[in-house]
Amino acid sequence: MTTEQVEKKVRETLHAVALDRVRAPGDLVEKVVRRRSRRRFSQAAGVAAAVAAITVGAVFGFGGSGTAEQDRPVRPAASPEGWKPWQSSTPGASERGCLVDGSALYCSGSTYDAAKFDANTGERLWTVKVNREGDGPDRPFAVRDGVVYAYRNHTAENLPNGDYMGGTDLMAVDADTGKVLWTVEMPQDDRTAQAAMLINGAVLANTPSLRTMSALDPLTGKEKWRHTWDKGIACQRAVLSGVPYLLCTRDSEEPHDTDVFRLDPATGSAKKVTTVPGRQQFLGTSGDRMVLGKVKDAVGKDMELTTISSSGEQTSHSHRIEGKLATSDVVGDRLISVTWKGKVSAYSLTTGKTLWTGPVGVKMPDQDMVSGIASPVVSAARGVVYFFSPNGDLSGLDLRTGEQVWHGHVDTGKPGPSFGDSPQILLYEDVLVARNGSKIVSLLPRIGG
Repeated sequence: MTTEQVEKKVRETLHAVALDRVRAPGDLVEKVVRRRSRRRFSQAAGVAAAVAAITVGAVFGFGGSGTAEQDRPVRPAASPEGWKPWQSSTPGASERGCLVDGSALYCSGSTYDAAKFDANTGERLWTVKVNREGDGPDRPFAVRDGVVYAYRNHTAENLPNGDYMGGTDLMAVDADTGKVLWTVEMPQDDRTAQAAMLINGAVLANTPSLRTMSALDPLTGKEKWRHTWDKGIACQRAVLSGVPYLLCTRDSEEPHDTDVFRLDPATGSAKKVTTVPGRQQFLGTSGDRMVLGKVKDAVGKDMELTTISSSGEQTSHSHRIEGKLATSDVVGDRLISVTWKGKVSAYSLTTGKTLWTGPVGVKMPDQDMVSGIASPVVSAARGVVYFFSPNGDLSGLDLRTGEQVWHGHVDTGKPGPSFGDSPQILLYEDVLVARNGSKIVSLLPRIGG
């Protein structure tokens, strides 16, 4: 994100705070899209039953319980200067997913590991061709200081016995030209948000071994420091305000407590912050807090949600899951959850209470289908949470009340046959970018006026 973009976002945030009389929103963090993983920890008994279907994300959100927001109407959406509605269909360029940064859209597909589009017009600006083929929902995950960070196959060659195991590289690309600046080999094909993330002054990546996180120079890929944990331990990763944290527990089927460590972003030195009872699953971040979940019963209906601040302060609440989850996201102070029956609810991470429940406003896909509903996205400036179904239905709900304030439909073609083709919805300022497979549609929702 450029200096100008940062300043613009700060102005928008301060404006929202002044109008809404609520706590300043937290940091924007990458969406987490779960892909194949060889870690047994992610499949630990009990946790997977409740969170395997959860796609976790965090956006600029709202704080508090919502009582101070009741008099604030949804504000009208406005298009960015120079933007016009557009749609694009470039096979092989976007079906693995996209990322919005400023007025640019960075995508990945089966033909291109990275492709840049103009978010105002949909024009394709440059591409990085894949090594052999692309696979999985592993879109570019971050952009900073003119560099795009993404993944690609390590090699295009077959092994001597004829089999193909390409492996995964972390890749840095010049955002202006599309030139690959550097690549670093990863130890496994885990391309989720747990594999690599931005921290202060570096890219924190799960390399060169499964039990090591290394801080890489963002411009050269050279290792600055590394931290390795003991054999038999599994560690999840989180970032708060540019500082990395590890949430570690024993890598076994038996439940154990979870230790939280803070890593110095400059040196990698680890300091234990706190211990959380039981095996915890990282769900996302809410401002300066990590959000963890633990199943309390055998059927996965009752969960304990715990928030941990950067200082180690813990707050826990019980959360009842009503129905089988299709998706769930951390949105500021709230956990927004959607069931396969089309019921959406907003749960306060501060008070431990459900703020509202109602229909999601889109046709839900068949639960047996691989392609599910897109992860919701929130416009903090408008106070609306948006949803997108594989059939092209769009819905906007008032974040305060859950009332539907807008609905629409776009033709994005038939749902894809694989998990990598699941639909996606993004925000470019007030503009929605809806993607399903290789079809992308950019539109302005007419709300609040």
